[in-house]
Amino acid sequence: MATAGKTYYVGTDMNCGGACLLKVHVKDGVITRLETDDGDEPQLRNCLRCRAYRQRVYAPDRLLYPLKRVGKRGEGKFKRISWDEALETIAGQYKRVKETYGPAAMIYLTTGGDIGQVHNTRTAVRAFCLAGGCTLMWGVASNEGWMFACQATYGYPVGNDHRDLPNSKLVILWGMNPAVIIDGCGTAYHLALAREKGTKFIVVDPRYTDTAALVADRWVPIRPGTDSAAMIAMAYVMITENLHDKAFINQYTVGFDRFKDYVLGQDDGVPKTPEWAEAITGVPAQTIVEVAREYATTKPAALLPSKGPGRTAFGEQYHRAAFTLAAMTGNIGKVGGSAGSEITQRGEIPFPMGPAMRTGGNPVDAGSPMRKDALPTPISKGPGLVARLHNSEVWDAILKGKAGGYYSDYKMVYMANTNYLNQYPNVNKAVKALESLEFIAVQEQFMTPTAKFADIILPTCTFLERNDAVWGAGPHVAYQPKVIEPRGESRSHLAICEGLAAKLGLANYNDKTDEQWLEQIMKPTVPDFERFKEAGAQKYYGPPSIPFQKEIEDIENNPFPTPSGKIEIFSRQLADMNNPLLPPIPKYIEPWESRNDPLAKKYPIQLTSTHPKRRSHSQFDNIPWLREVDPQVIWLNTKDATARGIKDGDLVKVFNKRGKVIVQAKVTERVMPGVADLPEGAWYNPDKNGVDHGGCANVLTVDKRSPGGAFTSNSCLVQVEKA
Repeated sequence: MATAGKTYYVGTDMNCGGACLLKVHVKDGVITRLETDDGDEPQLRNCLRCRAYRQRVYAPDRLLYPLKRVGKRGEGKFKRISWDEALETIAGQYKRVKETYGPAAMIYLTTGGDIGQVHNTRTAVRAFCLAGGCTLMWGVASNEGWMFACQATYGYPVGNDHRDLPNSKLVILWGMNPAVIIDGCGTAYHLALAREKGTKFIVVDPRYTDTAALVADRWVPIRPGTDSAAMIAMAYVMITENLHDKAFINQYTVGFDRFKDYVLGQDDGVPKTPEWAEAITGVPAQTIVEVAREYATTKPAALLPSKGPGRTAFGEQYHRAAFTLAAMTGNIGKVGGSAGSEITQRGEIPFPMGPAMRTGGNPVDAGSPMRKDALPTPISKGPGLVARLHNSEVWDAILKGKAGGYYSDYKMVYMANTNYLNQYPNVNKAVKALESLEFIAVQEQFMTPTAKFADIILPTCTFLERNDAVWGAGPHVAYQPKVIEPRGESRSHLAICEGLAAKLGLANYNDKTDEQWLEQIMKPTVPDFERFKEAGAQKYYGPPSIPFQKEIEDIENNPFPTPSGKIEIFSRQLADMNNPLLPPIPKYIEPWESRNDPLAKKYPIQLTSTHPKRRSHSQFDNIPWLREVDPQVIWLNTKDATARGIKDGDLVKVFNKRGKVIVQAKVTERVMPGVADLPEGAWYNPDKNGVDHGGCANVLTVDKRSPGGAFTSNSCLVQVEKA
C-alpha cells in the first residue's frame, strides 16, 4: 500500500512506443496528480495520453469484477460473478474444446496493450502451452512488412536511434509523424535539436502532418501505396546521373546490377523514370529528380521511412526500396546516416535484458509444418509455422476452418491485451466470426467493442497497480512500482494466469514473485536493483547507436547475417521462393484498391488510417479529456469536399462493400486530393443496421495480407458522401 504523500517515478508502456516517465503523486492510497519527467537530460517527457492516465485509472466505466454474459453476443449485457467461477468456466471450456476438437481449435489473440517485462502476453501463452497447446498468431500489424524486408536485406530488423538526428545534414521523413505518434520517447525533441542545428528536412506524406509543420523545409505529398515507385525513380536519377556510391555498393552489397537492369528497363522494357513515377505517385517528376539529387549528394543524410506506407499491399517493396537507396548513397553504418530504416523503439538498445517467463514449447506448433513463404532465418522460424494464423486472416479462419484450407476448425478464443475486433481489418466480418464461436474469454480494463462479445470477462489492473519494468528508446529502462492497490477485484496478467493455471491443473506454472522475476530480468542491466527502483529509470548517456556500424567498419570480421554476408539487394532466398509477388529485388507492384483498381470507379477515394495524438491504438478512446482535445474526424481535401457538397463539420457517410461509417468531416488542404484520412482506433459503435457511428476505420479496411505478411490497411478504397 502506498504511503500518504509519496511521489513515485513510473515508466509507462501503452504500446505507443514512448515508454516515458511519469511522476505520480499519491496520498492516502489515491493518485492525486501526474507530472512529467523533470530530471536530467535526456528527459523522458510525457505526451497528453500519459498526462490523462489518472482519468483512465479512475474512469467510472473501468471493469472491476469478473463478468459473465447474460445477453446476446455484442449486446454488452453481463452479470458479476466470482473469480473462482470465471476461471473454472474458462478452464472447463478449454478442456472441453481440446478434448472434442483438439488444442488447435483454441485461438489465443493478443497484441500490445499495457504490458511490461513480467506482465505480458507470455503469461497466458505459457499456461495454455503447458495445458496442451493452442493456435498462436504471426504477423505484426505495425511493421510486419518492414521486418520481412529487413530479414531479406540485412538478416535482422534494426531501427535508427533518434539521438543521431542532429548529426544529419539532411533527413527525409517518409510517412513518419513522430510529433504525434511518439515513436520512441524523445524523438520529437531530437527533431527540434536537428532543426536548430541546421539539418534540412523533407517530409513525404499524403498529409501535411504536425511533424511537417514542425520541421519540414519541403513537403512532398504522395498517393498511398505508390512509395516504392517514387523511390525506384530516385534510384533511376542516381544511376543515370552517376550519383550512386559505387565503392560502397561493390564492397557491401550483392545484386545491385540486377536491380539496375530493372530500374533502367533492360529486363522489362520500361525505364523507371521520374515521369513514369509521376503518373503513378502524383509526385511531379522534377520533384523526384530534386529529392534524389539532394539525397545522393548531401553527406551524411538519413532516409527514415515509417511503418505506415509499409501497411499496404506489397508494402515489403517500399521498405526494400528504401534500404537500397540507403546503400546507393553510402549512408548505412555512418554517423548521421541511416540504413533506410525507421526510428524505432526496437533499435539497438544498449541494455541487455534477462530472460522473462518462458512460454514453453507449443504442442500445436510442434506438430505442424513450416510455411513455404517464410524466410528461412532464425527470426522467422517460429512465425512460419503453418498451424499459426496471420492476424489479418483470423476471421476467415474462424468462419471457414478446415474446409477453407486452415489447420483446424476453431471453436474458442482467448483474448488478452487487445481490442481485437476493433483493431484488425474488416470489423463486420469479425462480428460474424465472433458470433459463430462456442466460447470467448477476454482480459480487459473496459467494456470495449471486443469485450462485448465475450462469454467471460476478466478485469485487468493498470500498470500503476502492479510491479513491473519497461525499456524504451530514450534509450532507457524504467521501473513500474505499484503505487496504488488494484481497483475493485482487478488483477495483473500474471496473477490472472496463475489462477487459470491452477484451474487447468498445472503445478509447475510459476515459482517466482513479481519482484523475483524483475530482479532476474533486470540484473544484466541494473546492477543495483534497489537504487534503480528508487530512481525510477536508468538512462543511457553514451553516443547514439549506429545500425550496422560494426559491419561497415569491418565486414570481413563482422559480416551481415545474410547468406552472402552482405546487404542483399538481390535476395537468393526470395528468388528460390519463385513467387512473382515476392521478387528478389525491390520492385513496384501495383497494389489492390489503388486509384487504378476498377473499384475506384465506384469508390474513388483512397483511405488511410493513421495514428492520432489522442489514442494509443484503441486505448484512451473513451477518456473524456482526450476526446475533447482531439475529436474523431475524417480529413477530406477541399476539392473532394466541394465536389460532394460537403462543408467543414458536416456529418458524412464513408463506405465501401465492407461497411459504412458516419463521422464528422474536417475539410482541409492538409491532405492531398483523392485521399482521405480516418485515424485508427476509434471504438466501433454500430446502430441497428450495422452502420458504425464511432468512426472505426477497420469497418472499411480489407482483411487481406501482403505476400510477405505486411498488413494492408492503407490499401483501401471508399466513397464519401454527405450523410
